[in-house]
Amino acid sequence: MLFIILFITIVLCIAVFYFKSNRNYWRKQNVVQVGDLMINFIFGKQSIPEIVKKIYNEYDEPYVGMTQATIPTLMLKSPEDIKAVLAGDFQSFHSRGIIANPNDLLADNLLFINDFQRWKIIRQKLSPVFTSAKLKSMFYILEKCSRDFVEYLEGNLHTGQKPFNALYTYTTSSIGAAVFGIDTQTNKSTMESPFLEMAWKTLEPSLKQNIIITMANVCPSVYKMLQLKIFGEYEDFFVGAVKKVLANRRNETTKRHDFIDICLDLQKQGAMQDPNTGYELEPTDEVLAAQAFFFFIAGADTSASTMNYTLLELSNNPKILTKLHEEIDKVFEGGAKEMTYNDIEKMQYLDKVLNEAMRKYPPIGVIQRLCSKDTYLPSGVKIAKDNITLIPVFALHRDEKYYPNPDVFDPERFSSENGSNVNNNYVYLPFGEGNRICIGNRFARLQVKVGLASLLRRFTLVESKNVTPTFEPSPFGLRSPDVSYEWKLRDI
Repeated sequence: MLFIILFITIVLCIAVFYFKSNRNYWRKQNVVQVGDLMINFIFGKQSIPEIVKKIYNEYDEPYVGMTQATIPTLMLKSPEDIKAVLAGDFQSFHSRGIIANPNDLLADNLLFINDFQRWKIIRQKLSPVFTSAKLKSMFYILEKCSRDFVEYLEGNLHTGQKPFNALYTYTTSSIGAAVFGIDTQTNKSTMESPFLEMAWKTLEPSLKQNIIITMANVCPSVYKMLQLKIFGEYEDFFVGAVKKVLANRRNETTKRHDFIDICLDLQKQGAMQDPNTGYELEPTDEVLAAQAFFFFIAGADTSASTMNYTLLELSNNPKILTKLHEEIDKVFEGGAKEMTYNDIEKMQYLDKVLNEAMRKYPPIGVIQRLCSKDTYLPSGVKIAKDNITLIPVFALHRDEKYYPNPDVFDPERFSSENGSNVNNNYVYLPFGEGNRICIGNRFARLQVKVGLASLLRRFTLVESKNVTPTFEPSPFGLRSPDVSYEWKLRDI
């Protein structure tokens, strides 16, 4: 209660400061300026991606100014400006703009890290985890998880009443298995993950969590002064789990091709060093545990949401569902019992369906970057140091200029004939783009495709009456865990 009172006091102080100082910041630069984004979010009922989309649609301008409490913020609409922020002028926009306390072990890592040198070295060393060769070696883990998932659904048909919860069980368990490995010598289901409750509590939007993230975003000095931690209550549990597994696995000789294998290899090589700058970072158990935790918070919820929206749209579009069933069933012709990595890679229609689901419901609906030095964007607008640029992913994905009939679910937008119109032009950003594109995007796609293919081999969907989801108030994502559709067993 004291925490909430303190936060409300801070918000009121920010509001006073805003009206005295920042309400005309962008107008003075001849830029259209609207109200404060965070106040609209805190006292409203919509997610920030929805609020930003409304602003995007209301103004026919290349950019729109606003504030996030004390911080001037510019929403970008021009693909050229967006490309400059995400790729062309990355040195000026490498920070996500969410400041984590140095003692916040699980937040001050690859996801929110603002120290460029530290970010760069960790990114370099972890990128090999997601090469095609590594994913192919890891495929047996995801395939086993997908089979366990189907068995779990067969034994718990009531899970169809809350499909998101069941999908969340799969994504959390499969990430846990990919991080910590599985014991192929036992019959234990991978769906019995000890990390399920932790992941659910960590990522479920709550007033306290929104307040802490908001303070980290717009009141970094107060956030640091109070020594707040975004994920502090899970630190001991998760770091302890990683340390225990690392200790046990150091005595093993068998390769499991999971994230722990990568961690052990990094520690054997000694200090991680950037050859260009000489910067060094020790791959301690704590540093590596933070990276493992990152995979959970970056992947469990977003992948479950992507599967959720894909299945919802398939229930709304029975012809598309039938076509997808036909593609999946071909894999099992001749009596095949399991899928291979190559089988999944060949499912081109599943690719299109997934791409369209992420177009209509991007996992992250808004991306922000903090400017580290005064600079100018291609459109000519000046971005001053410590200002924030906002990239309205959800709004871009629903812009009829780029996607005709944007509310229609049409996988053929991503056919070879049409794909060039939407790919690589910075108006399709389900995983971001540029140097800070989601490092796990290839793993996430594979995880989701394997899960959907296994589920739709055994189950189909009851036709829905064009159900439209309602999104939870969330700072960045598009989340709708209560959306309803029904799956049923297939006769195969």
